[in-house]
Formats: sequence, structure tokens, C-alpha cells
Amino acid sequence: MDFTHLRSLVRSGATGTAALLRRAGGTVVVKTLLIVVVALAGAWLALSVGASVRTPVGPAEIGMSLQPATRGETVVDVHPLGKLLFDTHDAPVRLRITLENIDQDQAKSMIEDPRLADRLPGIIEENLGVGLRALALQAALWSLAGAVLAALVVFRRLWAVLTGFVATLVAIAAIGVGVFVTFRPESVVEPRYTGLIAGAPSLVGSAESIVTRFESYRLQLAKLVTNVSKLYDTVSALPVYDADPATIRVLHISDIHLNPIAWSLVRSITGQFKIDVIVDTGDLTDHGTRAEDKFVEEIGKLDVPYVFVRGNHDSKATERAVAKQKNAIVLDGKSAVVGGLKIYGLGDPRFTPDKSVVVDTRLEWLHELGRTHAVRSAADKADLVAVHDPTVGRGFSGTVPMVLAGHAHRRSTEVLPTGTRVLVQGSTGGAGLRALEHEEPTPVQASVLYFNQETRRLQAWDDITLGGLGEQWVQIQRHVESQPARTISQEPTQSPSPAGKASGAATPPKGKPLWHQGQTSPMLQRSPTEDVTEQESLS
Repeated sequence: MDFTHLRSLVRSGATGTAALLRRAGGTVVVKTLLIVVVALAGAWLALSVGASVRTPVGPAEIGMSLQPATRGETVVDVHPLGKLLFDTHDAPVRLRITLENIDQDQAKSMIEDPRLADRLPGIIEENLGVGLRALALQAALWSLAGAVLAALVVFRRLWAVLTGFVATLVAIAAIGVGVFVTFRPESVVEPRYTGLIAGAPSLVGSAESIVTRFESYRLQLAKLVTNVSKLYDTVSALPVYDADPATIRVLHISDIHLNPIAWSLVRSITGQFKIDVIVDTGDLTDHGTRAEDKFVEEIGKLDVPYVFVRGNHDSKATERAVAKQKNAIVLDGKSAVVGGLKIYGLGDPRFTPDKSVVVDTRLEWLHELGRTHAVRSAADKADLVAVHDPTVGRGFSGTVPMVLAGHAHRRSTEVLPTGTRVLVQGSTGGAGLRALEHEEPTPVQASVLYFNQETRRLQAWDDITLGGLGEQWVQIQRHVESQPARTISQEPTQSPSPAGKASGAATPPKGKPLWHQGQTSPMLQRSPTEDVTEQESLS
């Protein structure tokens, strides 16, 4: 707090106040009123700059502050999405809450100890109560100190200081009673949104539905670390495929959609499975705004290379924000050798949030885009192609052994007639905040792929799935590539038409799309006989 600036502001009103006293004839009533006004102004100013505390709430640390306001409300800062405002009371003070830090070790210990996990809601309530009491006491002390200082500087009389102190004490008591009497706990289901989420109603959905189901979501988050820590023990017991220590291990993720749960999953799998490379096939964000750039900074905290291709919800600005991370490799129409694999990447040509820009979204055009870039990937002798939309990915058929894609929020895989395998990943973010909106939960999905270091061909992969909103289970499914050394052959092409125009054999007929978001065509479904599978579930 800048006390010099505060004193100068208060003293600047001293001359004017004295003049008012002289003009008013110096009556006791007028003097008292002026003292009260000056004291309350000092209390208001002191409260606005000084009343804040940081307090532990379970494994998290939050910041809380009280500020004068023309209307009473509670503000929860949900960075980078914006703010949630709750009309919780009528007294002229605003409570602001921010999440400062999460102690992961403490969170893990709470989760691993069933007794602590059962007590967690009570612990959170107790911690929150302690923090609010500390904040109320600090706010009262700052307000009284500001009132005393203002009265002393302006009037320089002991009786004026005492009058201002008493008046401020009465005001503090009145505000406290006002908060208590007008407190509306039901306001939690009727928030107002500002910032990014105000322009994204599809993210927010029904506030009442989200609040009533958030307890299930909280329980899922609480069990995440415990469940994921069991995955490595599970996969090591699967007898189907014994990965050589020299195997290249790739973690395939996609469609995080701003869900922070994904980073916990990625960190856990990266450590447990000794991942060499992470490949993200897009839709890391939802609207590609500058506010969402903060979310991508988690990439830089991972200790392995992070290959990224832009999705239709990621802007070019998002792509640049990812590229700034020290371990990120952004691919868009080019290839790079990462972790021993030559990977060709292509960003999605569309940007869904920008409705002002007209982009050709026909499936035929997307497929042809893939065919165009397939020539480049073949020239680069790529081992792996990463794209966002599977329709684009199918255009690489016959030019590369493996294509990774996302977009569908539903996992599937298929070996095309040319020998190219297309693996479509589900949503590693459980489709983001939309998981709080839908009746049917979207599972959280990722896959670990094992490549032979010499041939750079896929040998096996593990599909990891966490139950969606309200579901507490983890499943791991092992697949072994039945023909890892199979020949990759070019797609047959038709003879030129009379107009001299050749068409690819895989080009879909007009009006009959091969695939669209949210559905999987038979062409993208895995044959139950093509892989050897071993499955283990963890409840």
C-alpha cells in the first residue's frame, strides 16, 4: 500500500473541509456529519487496497478479498475463461475468490487415504470458514485504521478520531448484519458470466444442471490420480505384448477443449509409461482466443517433445502460443523427426468459431486436401501423419503406414485396403466443459502407441479410457498389430474421364458423406478379428 499517496489524497480535502465547517457555522451536528463522512471515506479507501488473504482449502490455495461495491456480489475468477458472478447478498461489499495454487502431493495423499477422502468435504468447509473469518477480521481492521488515519489527518482532534472510529465500527456491524440477513445461497445456481464464457453458451449449458451434477465431477477428479497411478501396474501384467526398452512410445491425445483434467492424465501417463513423444491432433482450445493462450502453457511443463497440429477450434494465434513452448513442435504442411519418428503434420484448414470467414467444408474437398498433402508426406518418407479430421487423414491412404486423427470425440481405428492404419482418438478432455451439460458422459481417452525403433512401424497400442462425468472407472485395452511389416500400396486411380479429369477411388459421392463429426462410419470401425486384445478394468 502507498501510504504517501494515501496521505496526500486525504490531506487534499482538509482545506475544503475546514472551509465547509466555517461556512456551516461550526455547529456540532454538521461537524459530526463531516467527521463521519471523512472517516467512512478513509475506511472505504483502506478496504479497497488492503483486505485480502490466501488460505488453504483442502489441497488447494485460494485468494479471497473484500472490496467496497455499489452492489453486493461474489466473484469467482475462472482464468482464462472469465468470471462467474453470483448475486449472493445486498450489502455494499464484493467478495472475490481466485484459485492460486494446488498442492499435488497433498491432493494425492488425501486421495490415497480413504479416511481423509471421506473427510475432504468437511475439511474444505472448515478451511473456507477459517479463511472467511480471517478475511472479515482483516477487513474490519483495515477499515478502522483507514477511518482513524483520515480523521486524524483532516481534523487533528482526538474527539474527531474517536467519533470516526465509532461511526466506522457501527458501519462495519451494519454491513455484517446486512450480509447475514440478505444472504442468498440459492444464487449459486444462477451465475452471470463475463469474459470468454459469456460468448460461449454451448460451454456453459444449464447452470442448475452443472451445479447439481458438479459433485459427481468433483469425485471423478478426486479419484483421477489414484486410478491413473494403477494403469502402469495393469499394463505391465498384460501378457500379449512385451515392449522392448528401446521401443519408441508415443502418447496420442486429442480434443482437450480446455479441460484441465487432461493435463493430469497426460502427466501421469507420460511418467508411468515412459513416453518419448506426445502427439496432439488438435482442438486444444475452444475458441482460439488470446485468453485461452494461458492454458497451453502447461505444455512447457512436460519433459517430452509435444507435437501439435491445429484443430478446427484452434486459431493461428493458438498455434503460435503452442509454438512458444520450449518442447513444442508445431506441424502444418511439413515434417519433423521427433523421438526417432519422421512425423508429417497438417493443421485443420477450418476455424469453426469464426463464422465470418467462408471455408469449403465439403467432405470431398477435405479428402482431396489430404490427397494433395499425401504427395509431400510420401516425398518426405514419413513414418506417421498427424491431422485433426479423419476425412483429411483418409486422403493419405497408401502413402504412409499410420495416420493419427481426432475430431470425432469417439475412438476408432481401421486398416485401409492400402495398408494404412487410421487411428481416430476420442476426447482427452472428455469434450471439455460440455461434459457438464450432456446427459451421457463423454469418456476421457488417450492411447499409448509402441513403435519398433528400427523399422519405425507400429507394434502394439494401449487404449486408456476414464469414465466420463459421474463415472468412476478406468479401463485399459491392449491391441497388437497383426501385420506390422505389411506392404503399404498406392490407392488405385481411375482412368481419366472424357473431360480429362481423374478422380481418386476414395472420393465420396455427392450428398453421401463418408463421415461426419459425432459418428463413425463402418469404414472407420475396427474389425474384431484384426487385433489380439487383452483387457483389464479398474473400478
